[in-house]
Amino acid sequence: MPGENLTREEARERARLLSVDAYDVALDLRSAVGAGQDHRTFRSVTTVRFRCSEPGAATFADLLAPAVTAVTLNGRALDPAAVFDGARIALDGLAAENVLVVDAQCAYSRTGEGLHRFEDPEDGEVYLYTQYEPADARRVFANFEQPDLKAPFSLAVTAPAGWTVLGNGAQDGEPEPVAPDAATWKFAETLPISTYITAVVAGPYHVVRDHYSRTLPDGTALEIPLAALCRKGLARHFDADDIFTVTKQGLDFFHDNFDYPYPFGKYDQAFVPEYNLGAMENPGLVTFREEFVFRGKVTQTAYEGRANVILHEMAHMWFGDLVTMEWWDDLWLKESFADFMGTFSMVEATRFTNGWITFANRRKAWAYRADQLPSTHPVTADIHDLEEAKLNFDGITYAKGASVLKQLVAYAGREAFLEGARRYFKRHAFGNTRLSHLLEVLEETSGRDMAAWARSWLQTAGVNSLTPLATYDAADRITELAILQEASPEHPELRPHRVAVGLYRREGADGALVRYAGTEVDVAGPRTVVTGLAGAERPELILVNDEDLTYCKVRFDEGSLDTLRAHLGDVADPLARALCWSALWNLTRDGLMPARDFVGLVERFAGAESEVGVLQMLQAWARTALVHYASPAWRERGGRELAEGALRELRRAEPGSGHQLAWARFFAQLAADASHLQLLRGLLDGSAQIDGLEVDQELRWAFLAALAGQGAADEAAVAAELARDNTASGERHSVRCLASRPSAAVKEEAWEAVVGSDKLSNALAEATIAGFDQPGQRELLAPYAERYFAVIEGVWRERSIEYAMAVVRGLFPSLQDDPRTLAAADAWLAEHAGSPAALRRLVLEARDDLARALRAQECDGAAE
Repeated sequence: MPGENLTREEARERARLLSVDAYDVALDLRSAVGAGQDHRTFRSVTTVRFRCSEPGAATFADLLAPAVTAVTLNGRALDPAAVFDGARIALDGLAAENVLVVDAQCAYSRTGEGLHRFEDPEDGEVYLYTQYEPADARRVFANFEQPDLKAPFSLAVTAPAGWTVLGNGAQDGEPEPVAPDAATWKFAETLPISTYITAVVAGPYHVVRDHYSRTLPDGTALEIPLAALCRKGLARHFDADDIFTVTKQGLDFFHDNFDYPYPFGKYDQAFVPEYNLGAMENPGLVTFREEFVFRGKVTQTAYEGRANVILHEMAHMWFGDLVTMEWWDDLWLKESFADFMGTFSMVEATRFTNGWITFANRRKAWAYRADQLPSTHPVTADIHDLEEAKLNFDGITYAKGASVLKQLVAYAGREAFLEGARRYFKRHAFGNTRLSHLLEVLEETSGRDMAAWARSWLQTAGVNSLTPLATYDAADRITELAILQEASPEHPELRPHRVAVGLYRREGADGALVRYAGTEVDVAGPRTVVTGLAGAERPELILVNDEDLTYCKVRFDEGSLDTLRAHLGDVADPLARALCWSALWNLTRDGLMPARDFVGLVERFAGAESEVGVLQMLQAWARTALVHYASPAWRERGGRELAEGALRELRRAEPGSGHQLAWARFFAQLAADASHLQLLRGLLDGSAQIDGLEVDQELRWAFLAALAGQGAADEAAVAAELARDNTASGERHSVRCLASRPSAAVKEEAWEAVVGSDKLSNALAEATIAGFDQPGQRELLAPYAERYFAVIEGVWRERSIEYAMAVVRGLFPSLQDDPRTLAAADAWLAEHAGSPAALRRLVLEARDDLARALRAQECDGAAE
């Protein structure tokens, strides 16, 4: 829609003209329920008070709505048909002080953007919640949709009586009845915040309450009311006590280290259905995807992941909500910090003390992939418009940025970093910042030249490789150990790295690989000599970036690589072992190690992996290696061997353990032989058992999905399972199972449901896409490669960006891994040079992944 994609230049000009004093928003949500309602739109009335620095000037307000009933500017009625184009409301003749009133009919969302409406198939109850980042508040109320026009917000919501209704501010008095079956809730005015973090949650939610108390250094008593919410259908699974435990631990940590009291009053956390994101940091009302309410048994990694997200969003209360970036160029000022602080606080304040292992193994893998795509960008990006902003919620902004901050803590010192944060909050509270504002405080506290550091780390793209090079004397002692730093031709920056270097050898009766010497060193330029290790005895393994202080791809010398091939499972320290696994995976992705070799290492050593989170990551990597990086000639045999290995480890695993559950899920993903499928059937019907393995409802769906994908479970079997689990979660699982069946008619139906219709919600569309794209069905999916390139521009034009992104990413024909698909992608890019940049970026990224897969397959084929 013209005007929907706000540009940075437009935002700057509007910010130059305007200062916003207050929003009053009134929503009438009674249309969400009840017979006779069409459930499509709701009434939204917004009053905005704002000033203009140039009286007489013109500007616009943002609104995405089906209809506008009335617009009034300074008491002057404007013709909605003349001033509203579907995305913007034109405003001219502004006064020094202005009052804008907009009465609109806004649309409920089915895509998770704006005000999402969800009807629970289990009991028919309706649940509403908002999600606005980066610019979807305009789907719910008229506003100036950019992060640097902050203002206080007042909210009133009319909704069915008996519902729970929440906003950013505390509820102001009891709901006022307005009809026998409806009431109006009013909420206290917020402190100044950006539009994208305002929020509403409404519906018959299950609510658990608690509170947090603390005495501040000045003796003031701080009381924060806490609440946790989920759908009624999930109440029996809701472990609110654990959520509150992590919440309180996080509040303690941030108060101890930030020296700025939590400023937003209450702290509600709502777990909501069909959510597009992991969570969103709305002040006073954080929203999370309801999959964090675990319906079945999960590993400790899942609990750790939830704790990390809770703390990530809490860090945003300071980094992002209290102090906000001016424009999306500096998105990293909140996301990188929150990603880093989520792990930092989790390790120091909760039971998940091994969180840095997960960070090294999982989060950095996301960053390394993103940083080698043709769309990579500096942590501080160049964001021209909102479509680009949407795509920059990526592995660079989150995981690379967090890794860079971990390097900054090593470079500047922990206390200097935290003191810089404290000054940053106090200096810019309720304001907006740029990179320079942060560098200013860090230079004050560290005494380091932050401009030079920022140029290397924040304003350049790409990942460096660090490789050890050692020479030895006749007595087998190191005469010189150097670190070689390399960069890609596209991104040639060589950065300063503060790294630890560890020397490892096997010791003791069990032959454990342990570190016997190590040092820290500042790496600069292409070659750095590590003087601190001269004279040390010859190691069996040299690990650059021991302790994971910097962001880089670790390489090995030949001797170290030989040691890992034979003794990877003997690396005693779990973080060091995780770093070795990560480095080997990068070698595989880069086409320097055959995929079958990596799969073989997983088969041999993953069963002894102590960290279940690392194990689950290894399983995911091994499956990717098999599906995308292995030579097609070896793929079937490799899959059979990996499935047998997974079954062997499943039977060996400690009964009832998280490791056993991880191996059970992995085995189901790989099962293809008749005997494997028969075992899954037996586990489902009870005729087979594995000691300690509880086949709960979530695991039942995992097994059924595997059977359906192999053509061993039909529509009736899926329907029967849905009858057992007639819930929203069950519906999503059943949709995925149905779409995964190996039938041309099934694939056509799934394709049309996603591409040819707009009836599916975001969650059901994603489930359909996941079922459609099955690795064992390459021939069945081949006809859709050409169709994909024919439809994606129309999808991008006609659907919301969130939905379109899911289609363009999810349906790219990556399983048609041959040069013809690569050529088709190149042809589309050449012929659509004028297509939206965000769409082209998604295709370019998928094309690059396919090219990488073909290179890796060539490497693997050479090993035959």
